[in-house]
Amino acid sequence: MSMLQFFIAVDVTVVNIALPSIGADFGIGGPALTWVVVGYTITGGGLLMLGGRLSDLLGRRRVLLLGTGLFGAGSLLAGLAPTFPLLVGARLLQGAGEAVALPAAMATIILLFPEGPRRSRALSVWAAVASCGLVLGFVLSGIITAHLGWRWIFLVAVPFILVVVLAAVFLIEGDRPVAKGVPSLDLPGALLLTACPLLLILGVVQGGESGTPGWVAPAALVGAVTAGVVFVRVEARSLNPLLPLRFIAHRTRLTANLTTMLLSGALSTSFLLFTFYLQDRWGVGPLGAGLTMLPLAASLIVFSLLTPRLLGRWGARACVLAGIGFTAAAMAAIALVSALQANGVALIPAMALISAGMGFGIVGLQYVAVSGVTEDDAGIASGVQRAADQLGGATGTAVCIGLGFAPALHSHDPFLVATLLAVVGLVIGTVVAWRMPAPVPPADQQEQAG
Repeated sequence: MSMLQFFIAVDVTVVNIALPSIGADFGIGGPALTWVVVGYTITGGGLLMLGGRLSDLLGRRRVLLLGTGLFGAGSLLAGLAPTFPLLVGARLLQGAGEAVALPAAMATIILLFPEGPRRSRALSVWAAVASCGLVLGFVLSGIITAHLGWRWIFLVAVPFILVVVLAAVFLIEGDRPVAKGVPSLDLPGALLLTACPLLLILGVVQGGESGTPGWVAPAALVGAVTAGVVFVRVEARSLNPLLPLRFIAHRTRLTANLTTMLLSGALSTSFLLFTFYLQDRWGVGPLGAGLTMLPLAASLIVFSLLTPRLLGRWGARACVLAGIGFTAAAMAAIALVSALQANGVALIPAMALISAGMGFGIVGLQYVAVSGVTEDDAGIASGVQRAADQLGGATGTAVCIGLGFAPALHSHDPFLVATLLAVVGLVIGTVVAWRMPAPVPPADQQEQAG
């Protein structure tokens, strides 16, 4: 499961350093290239809850095999794509595969380990692998693009995906037979949930681009709001909603997922800020920029493994608040380095703070967001948590980077503006997390405790 998580996480960031090479091969430049990144992230995040629902209805192993197969096929197609539109389509297929596979994989882990120290340790490994995949994506992209060409950033995952498929067949217990009369899936809800952030990002990015027709950004933003409103109405009236009302009514999970979105937005923004500062301000090459971020990957492992030991002592809310505080301190450090025009090495303390923020914050939030789940709703709980993480990260990055680095909107230091916007989101996240109730143990554990 963690091998699958690693390559899915790698594919979120591995294309960033390779984008110039991709653009040169296809003769594409400007905003069009960003869809190679955004298409994958938003499609994956928008369809994750549908994937979680599929896992609950059809069985974890069946859905895991389907999603992993789609992700592998998308990786192969992306590596062989003869045209740019086909590459973008392959990235969308990868995102769809991720959305189907990840909730089933996370639900498998959740149900294998009982609530308590064992589950928190398992989730910390899962989070550490994901975090390292995100960071090592930059390093791998630089090495592979420099020595093998950009197509291999996708092709290298294919044999490992085959290993995951075989392991799932032999190691995961078979699913129970699918009951007759399985409820229909909420496809309109899934499409609206995907369209809403895509339109929001389109509006933010195009609003900061000079030369863009004045009606594009407002139309996209209105479309995003409309899609969000219609999504809520569809979920309220659907017989089998993508996001059941009982799930929304669960205050602990709701606040945990809202906080996840806000924290992930700041964390994802920091990755691009590190890359931009190293490459644009200091002219470090792609390989050098990726290697400079290795301390971030190493410290992520340390903090992700340390958090489970502190969850029992501090409690989940204290760990989450500590993670938000570390992330806010990292944003202040990035702004200070930019203001002083310091060497790129000066960013290493900020990288360590980001590692602490991700280790304490995301692991703690994952634990809270899946507390009290059962066989019937483990998939949807996992899907909602991953969707909150991914959609929050993509949307937060688009807002902070799109507005911060938009010369058409302001003349201030873009790093200062981007970090300030991220801190605003973190302040809101602190307020939400402060009101987050403590996780309630499942009924069987309560009976044992009594």
